[in-house]
Amino acid sequence: MSYDYGNSLCISTQVGCNMGCKFCASTIGGKHRDLKAWEMLDEFLVIRKAAESDINHIVLMGMGEPFDNYEEVSDFLQTIHDPNGINLSYRNITVSTCGLVPMIKRFGEDFPQVNLAISLHAANQEAREKIMPIAKKYSLDQLMAACKEHEEKTGRRISYEYTLILGKNDREEDAKALASLLKGQLCHVNLIPLNAVEETGLAGSSREAAQGFANRLEKLGIPATVRRELGSDIDAACGQLRKKQV
Repeated sequence: MSYDYGNSLCISTQVGCNMGCKFCASTIGGKHRDLKAWEMLDEFLVIRKAAESDINHIVLMGMGEPFDNYEEVSDFLQTIHDPNGINLSYRNITVSTCGLVPMIKRFGEDFPQVNLAISLHAANQEAREKIMPIAKKYSLDQLMAACKEHEEKTGRRISYEYTLILGKNDREEDAKALASLLKGQLCHVNLIPLNAVEETGLAGSSREAAQGFANRLEKLGIPATVRRELGSDIDAACGQLRKKQV
């Protein structure tokens, strides 16, 4: 993914996923296995060679839940950061989680300089439970408390990923609820109009509606942007990655 600041690579951490988010293709059929640290590193090396260009940033936002494979992800982060290896700054790395609260706390201790992103997608407990089964194990209150603790401990801004699902979480009252939930936090919201996954039966908000949602958040004091759509032509956009070979 090319940006003004350089190239960013999205890394997968598992083959499949066990988290069961209702809008995501990666979880269809569950998790087959965890990826090893060397396999994640191989993703980086193969893509860098194919692109014939430097990769300045990486995001662990591909297939899988990174904190469900914490030890291998930890080894990967240390390896790619090593001055004798890739020497990539921790501050140029972002790890995303759907909300495994104990691992968020551990991550803040182990990697305080690595950016944390939270797959949120709903601003109240009832709505989040309907689309993200992890919310039944770790409540929204528990998640937000862990995020507040992480912010205080690291001094780092947290990014919140929010997939806009038509008629489910993209209304004006949803924007107000989200702004209220995040009020006072050092944060940024990445809005993602839902990318098509046939099996889910869900539809995404339009780009225009997404920008309107972002504008409402901004007026309520919450920084927000609408993520660029990349990879949907090959079913490789956010939420579309799925295992075909294991």
